[in-house]
Amino acid sequence: MPSTPVDQLRIALAADSARPFTTFYDDATGERVELSVATFDNWVAKTANLLRDDLAVEPGARVSLLLPAHWQTQVWLLAAWSLGLVVSFDGDPADADVVVSGPDTLDRAATCPGERVALALRPMGGRFPTPPAGFLDYAAEVAGHGDRFVAEGPVRPDAAALAEAGREWTAGELAEAGEAVAREWKLVPGDRLLTSLSFARTGGLQAGVLAPLAASVPVVVCRHLDESLLERRIEAERVTRAVTRSAD
Repeated sequence: MPSTPVDQLRIALAADSARPFTTFYDDATGERVELSVATFDNWVAKTANLLRDDLAVEPGARVSLLLPAHWQTQVWLLAAWSLGLVVSFDGDPADADVVVSGPDTLDRAATCPGERVALALRPMGGRFPTPPAGFLDYAAEVAGHGDRFVAEGPVRPDAAALAEAGREWTAGELAEAGEAVAREWKLVPGDRLLTSLSFARTGGLQAGVLAPLAASVPVVVCRHLDESLLERRIEAERVTRAVTRSAD
C-alpha cells in the first residue's frame, strides 16, 4: 500500500502515464488545460529541482502557498512533498522559509524573509510581462530544470507535510485521508472528480488532490466556477462526482 501522496503519484505514473491527471478550467478567462499523469509528473520534477538546486531548500523547510485552486498549485504541493517540505495555505508568510504567491497576494508574500517565488497564473503557465521586484518568476525559471527528479532519500510517512489551522499532518496521514475519502465516495477506476473548492481547506485539498491520488482517478479543477456551465461541464468531462460545497 502507498504511504505518502508522492508514492501514490508514482503508482499512477506506472499504471497509466498517458491518462489525464488534472483538467483545469478558469471560467473568468475561458482557460482550459489538461495534463496527463506523465506531463504533471514532469512539472512536479522541474519544480522540485528548482526548489533544491536554485533555492537550496532543505527537508523540513516551511513553504507558504498563497495560491488559489489551480493546476500549478497541485504541482507545487507534490513538488514540496517530494522534498519533505511542510506546506501551509493559512500560515503567516513572515514565518516561512519560502513563499509562493499568485499575482494578487504579492504584498502579503513580500513579508517572507526567505525565498520568494511568484506565479503569474497565466494560461499555459505563462510568465509575468514584467517580473515583480524581489521575486523569482516561476515560469521564467522552471523550464530550464530537468523533468526527472531523484530525491536524496525517500520521504518518510511520519514526516510533517501540511500545517493547517494549528495542526500538522504527516505525509502518511495525508495519504490515509485521501484513501478514506476515496472509499467514502466509492471512487473506482473510470471515475472522474470535479471540484471548485479552495485547497486551503481540508475538504478542498481532499477533493482536488488527495482523493484523486489515492483512487488514481482524474480530477477537474474549476476556478471562478460559472454555475450555469456546471451541468454541461459534468457531461463533457464525464464527471461521476462533483464537489462544489465544502462540509468542513
